Amino acid sequence: MPNLKIRVFKGGEPMPETTITIPGGVLKVASKLIPKKATTALQEKGIDLEEFIRLSQDSAIQGTLVEIEEHKKNEKVVVSLE
Repeated sequence: MPNLKIRVFKGGEPMPETTITIPGGVLKVASKLIPKKATTALQEKGIDLEEFIRLSQDSAIQGTLVEIEEHKKNEKVVVSLE
């Protein structure tokens, strides 16, 4: 089962400022621990955590799932299964 990776890039840098890795095997349990405020923020950006959990259960699905660029903040967030 692939891991869910969330990378946050700032200022156009090639290396992420922050990387969050959630092991695929605990993704469903870990999603229950995410604060409601964070889940709401993800939903506002069009990120459906439940769909990511469903996709992570298929080992054939890997790679970038979503890439969000916030130009005013000069920030990019990449969510992938690896």
